[in-house]
Amino acid sequence: MKPEGRVTDPHSPENSQLGKPSAYADQYDPALLYPIPRAPKRAEIGVSGQPLFFGADLWTAYELSWLNARGKPQVAIAKFMIPAESTHIVESKSFKLYLNSFNNTVFANDEGVAERLRDDLSRAIWHGGPVRASVGLQLVRPDQFDREPVHELDGLLLDRLDLECEVYSPQPDFLKANHEEQPVEETLVSHLLKSNCLVTGQPDWGSVRIRYHGPQIDQAGLLRYIVSFRNHNEFHEQCVERIFMDIWTRCEPSALEVYARYTRRGGLDINPWRTSHPQSPPKNIRTARQ
Repeated sequence: MKPEGRVTDPHSPENSQLGKPSAYADQYDPALLYPIPRAPKRAEIGVSGQPLFFGADLWTAYELSWLNARGKPQVAIAKFMIPAESTHIVESKSFKLYLNSFNNTVFANDEGVAERLRDDLSRAIWHGGPVRASVGLQLVRPDQFDREPVHELDGLLLDRLDLECEVYSPQPDFLKANHEEQPVEETLVSHLLKSNCLVTGQPDWGSVRIRYHGPQIDQAGLLRYIVSFRNHNEFHEQCVERIFMDIWTRCEPSALEVYARYTRRGGLDINPWRTSHPQSPPKNIRTARQ
């Protein structure tokens, strides 16, 4: 029984298709997209109203197919850029179901597919509000597949450090910076980021790059902090925003950028990027594990 006076959000993660048997629609259906508001999880990390960070969520869809006017299947890789200022994210399983709904749907040309994807997703991420920034989209056709690079995140590898780890839930106290010395500029990388799906508990594996200017961050503490996400249940976007806010608050850099690339699941990878200053987003280039 629902407690009196409590309002259940119809677009909460618990009400999504995650962890539930699903019928796969093979005819175009934009209603399959399931928006989830960003605000509740941001409130947990002290972000209300306009965030102090900028950024985007870079998605790659490897399982996109439709029919041309003669009924012949077409395939492509789709790269999406979801603006971080949008009010909602799209739950990943619903994204997968939505993409599958293109499988037996006829489109006259690639432009028609791209326009439909862009319009549907732009409406979903602003869920009921005006579309203030559209989803960025690039379709990569088979004749371009051989030009798709694989490249690891650039930076000094934190994983080289031989240290003891025994805390596996986020511990911001591990984050320390030296405010007594001159500021530094560093780019640090780890492949040891792991978190779990907020609803199903399934593991999400990722690499993370932290670029900053300011008091030098203790690298051992930073690596222990990254490892401490190992048993934490939260969506990819939410984990990256938590990392950003913890470093920003605890280490007080003058500039900060956090970028994570998670391995794909169900033909989709999600790569959140957050920065303290407006700048061009990173190129959506997969790593070896993706």
